[in-house]
Amino acid sequence: MPRRLRAWRVAGNLPPPMNSKLPRYLAAACATLAFVCTVSFADDPKPEKEHTKEKGPSKAALEKYDANKDGKLDDAETVKMNADKEAAKQARLAKYDANHDGKVDKDEKAVEDADKEKAKAEKEKAKAEKQAAKEAKKAEAAKSAEKQH
Repeated sequence: MPRRLRAWRVAGNLPPPMNSKLPRYLAAACATLAFVCTVSFADDPKPEKEHTKEKGPSKAALEKYDANKDGKLDDAETVKMNADKEAAKQARLAKYDANHDGKVDKDEKAVEDADKEKAKAEKEKAKAEKQAAKEAKKAEAAKSAEKQH
């Protein structure tokens, strides 16, 4: 048994340092691998999906603006759609842009959201009234059918 090892066993100290070159080789290999991966991923942009759909107009937009009903918007139809979008944007600004800075800020957006909630509530109320009228009509029809029999 080598002298160093015997001294270690007797004294109860830590084992002697490894004289192997393996840890240095492993550290060098890991550093190299990290460098190569970093460089290779930095150069490649994200790969594009091969099966990506080309985003086109929605069904509602096609229904509204596709004058020749060919399933796509040509230049004139697209110009009309964009003009309508711009007009809607200007109407929104005219209604909600209180400080006339050309954009709707947080406070103005809150007013717009409140108006939307109010309109939604009114629409639901009208729907409920219509449904109630329909039910009343059914009940009346059932009552009159009962009287006839």
